[in-house]
Amino acid sequence: MELFETFLILHIIAGFICLFTGLISGVSRKRKGVHTVAGEIYHWSYVGVFITAIILSIMHWDMSAYLFYIAIFSYSFAFIGYLAVKLRWRNWLMAHISGMLGSYIGIVTAVLVVNVGRIPLLNELPVLLFWFLPTIIGTPIIAKISAKYKKRTLTTKVI
Repeated sequence: MELFETFLILHIIAGFICLFTGLISGVSRKRKGVHTVAGEIYHWSYVGVFITAIILSIMHWDMSAYLFYIAIFSYSFAFIGYLAVKLRWRNWLMAHISGMLGSYIGIVTAVLVVNVGRIPLLNELPVLLFWFLPTIIGTPIIAKISAKYKKRTLTTKVI
């Protein structure tokens, strides 16, 4: 097995773990336990996706230079979301929500764009649609969830 194929397999595995644990963290109750464990696994598997994407893009720069920039952009969302919850700066919850959900949009977009050509019926639609569809769907979800938790933080009395 070539070095490129090894990194590609690691990239795919880390991406699958991201999709799974991101979904689990997203639908679980927001407290210590399932949400935080799945969130930690999500973040560190995203680190794996990020590192392998950087390596793969450098190895095949002529064909995959865009992957380098997308990896930096997508992981920056996960990093901000992760730091926000760890450091608990002012308005950390909004940064956590938008960072984690923004990074999930990034990973879903990547999976769709790479695999849409193999999916019957979907492969007849323009690929450009799948570059934007996750953001079009995900952005209102981020806004709704952020509004829900912002309202809670505004009504919570600090003693």
